[in-house]
Amino acid sequence: MIDLNNLKYENNLIQAIAQDAETKEVLMCAYMNKEALQKTIETGYAHYWSRSRKKLWKKGESSNHLQKIVEIRIDCDMDAILMLIKQEGGACHTGYRSCFYRTIEGEIVGEKVFEPDEVY
Repeated sequence: MIDLNNLKYENNLIQAIAQDAETKEVLMCAYMNKEALQKTIETGYAHYWSRSRKKLWKKGESSNHLQKIVEIRIDCDMDAILMLIKQEGGACHTGYRSCFYRTIEGEIVGEKVFEPDEVY
């Protein structure tokens, strides 16, 4: 097991990418601190650090749109995490399966899987 203290955190945070383990679709990008990463490893479900709320949160804790960990990978520079996950429901708080649901031109290319008012 890689020593979590050896990861390269910036301002105590490390970038974490969630990717569907089966389809390889990139679902979201967020940040983790060491505690969030430890909780993720311990529980098998993705935990993140909310920069806006300044608190640890479990993905799906209020929506039940959980991210079950299949595998965690660390990049070569040890400054980013890739989590291969099984996504329940949508990954994006706007209701889309992926946070990457639109092109640079603004075209919607992603699948809407829930209405945000249902959950948030």
